Amino acid sequence: MKMRLAAALCAALLPLAAQAADWRTPDPETLLVIDTSRGRMVVEMAPEVAPQAVERVKLLAREGVYDGLLFHRVIEGFVAQTGNPNNRDGGTSRHPDLPPEFTFRLTPALKDEVVFVTEASDARSGFLRALPVAAVSAGEEARARNGRVLAWGAYCPGVFGMGRQADPGTANSEIFVMLDAARRLDRDYTPFGRLVQGMEVARALAVGEPPQAPDSMVRVRLAADLPEAERPKLEIADPAGEVFQARLAALRAEKGADFTVCDLEIPVR
Repeated sequence: MKMRLAAALCAALLPLAAQAADWRTPDPETLLVIDTSRGRMVVEMAPEVAPQAVERVKLLAREGVYDGLLFHRVIEGFVAQTGNPNNRDGGTSRHPDLPPEFTFRLTPALKDEVVFVTEASDARSGFLRALPVAAVSAGEEARARNGRVLAWGAYCPGVFGMGRQADPGTANSEIFVMLDAARRLDRDYTPFGRLVQGMEVARALAVGEPPQAPDSMVRVRLAADLPEAERPKLEIADPAGEVFQARLAALRAEKGADFTVCDLEIPVR
């Protein structure tokens, strides 16, 4: 009897364990909390993709540089820009400009963290945690002699990038969030993270170049710098888990050959 009860209990707990494994808690050191005049946005940053950009954003947040800055350029269906201390294009912080981080290398270890959702003869796309990414084809990977595969961020809705001037090496403090997909920005601007909360906030920002009554970033902090009780309580679906894969299958069935990585948002709860 005891053995049967134990077996029944194990069987009942297995689905719960599998469900728990579908979700992960983001690292508070890479979670950017942006409280705006429209509400809260939370960005999960990806230091593996753009280590210098992530460090710069963290530094400026901790220095308070971003607090109170305006969304000085918001184009409906495209992008919302902020982060310039002069509240217009061309402003910079006191720190030096950053080199471009338009691409990165998928090392054998990092490749294990990427879940591809499209495979084509010319390229693949998928997710590194919450960030949509693209990479060279499996054929090109097979020809890579050092096992390091060329990859880059995919500019889908909610992706955050570093603004710059005409020179590729002029990223400094300006940041922008994509309001819709614009893949022409791939490999031309440094991506550093993606919204995991607050897409509706981003799309509600006052539009204009500049807006007549611009919205602002009231306060920008790292989740790690907040008291434990004030940190965002989020769980993000693991792209390798059943919850994500079920959503992926449904979208593939709906979109067919038109399916792209930008059709899929990572479930968050």
